[in-house]
Amino acid sequence: MVDQWYLKILLFPFALLYGLGVTLRNTLYSIGMLRGSVFSLPVISIGNLTVGGTGKTPHTEYLIRILQPYLYLAVLSRGYKRKTTGYQEVSLTSNADQAGDEPLQFKRKYPTVAVAVAESRSLAIPQLLRNHPETNVILLDDGFQHREVVPGLNILLTEYKRLFTRDFFLPVGRLREWKDEARRADIIIVTKCPDTLHPEEQDVITKEVTQGGNQKVFFSRYRYGHLYKMYEGAQRVALHDNHTLLLVVALAGTDYLLDYLKTRVKEVRGLEYSDHHAFSVDDIHDIARHFELIEDRQNAIILTTEKDAMRLDMHRDLLRQLNLPVYILPIAVEFISENKDAFDETIKEWLLNFKR
Repeated sequence: MVDQWYLKILLFPFALLYGLGVTLRNTLYSIGMLRGSVFSLPVISIGNLTVGGTGKTPHTEYLIRILQPYLYLAVLSRGYKRKTTGYQEVSLTSNADQAGDEPLQFKRKYPTVAVAVAESRSLAIPQLLRNHPETNVILLDDGFQHREVVPGLNILLTEYKRLFTRDFFLPVGRLREWKDEARRADIIIVTKCPDTLHPEEQDVITKEVTQGGNQKVFFSRYRYGHLYKMYEGAQRVALHDNHTLLLVVALAGTDYLLDYLKTRVKEVRGLEYSDHHAFSVDDIHDIARHFELIEDRQNAIILTTEKDAMRLDMHRDLLRQLNLPVYILPIAVEFISENKDAFDETIKEWLLNFKR
């Protein structure tokens, strides 16, 4: 997102052109010249109107956790920035180049869930069902703007500090579609909310994001767990105020994470890369050099996220050779509501009432 006003003015025509292209595509779907495929089993899409940073991965994992005890799940993703093409099943031995970081994370955390990647979702779903005929529900990761499949339930995410209603098209802003396309959503989740979000503010935001529609709106926040060592998962560490962190991340937005960490440790030093950055050997040595610059290494930790760990793992042998203390910070989604189970109940009710 561009912050300087003069760059916004210069880039404004390009944003309009981008918007016109998106409008043409969506109009073709609206008038029926383009049609999405409809499938006879529940398909739940989790997506957004913007580029990255809204929390699709942890919210997809939340759905996995609440549904896996009762149903056979499959997750379908495009496998962003993978180096393979076509339909690919993700296995425990896959790597980020083959599968993409997020699909690999799903598979390693939930081994019994079928995970696949493909550019074409409409072609991939029949293949997925042939390979896994027991599948009851398919979760489409980042499926909102990819309209070749018509989901039964469309979940739209928007970040509390960057509501889509206050944004503009790329490259001036972060929007990939017009704001009014939010009307296609059945559920809107406002993510990364502060711990104290008053009901009055929730009401104001609900009116803003629904724009007169009848979508259900929920509010969520992250809960961070104890760190665990990258190659010794059983070893858990709680953050302490004498820790110095070297934060190694390649995320679309780090504000929410930094706000959390800075209140719990002595110092946070950041090594930030572009979203889904493919770490190189030089990057690993650079991380090691920055770690060596920390004076109190006894209380120093290299910290990364679960998603970034999938790509760092491409250099497993080198990381072990350098004996770097790389720890992973797990996150989980928690919903903010007087009825904290309201979202779960909405999903389960939709599934119970689903008609083929």
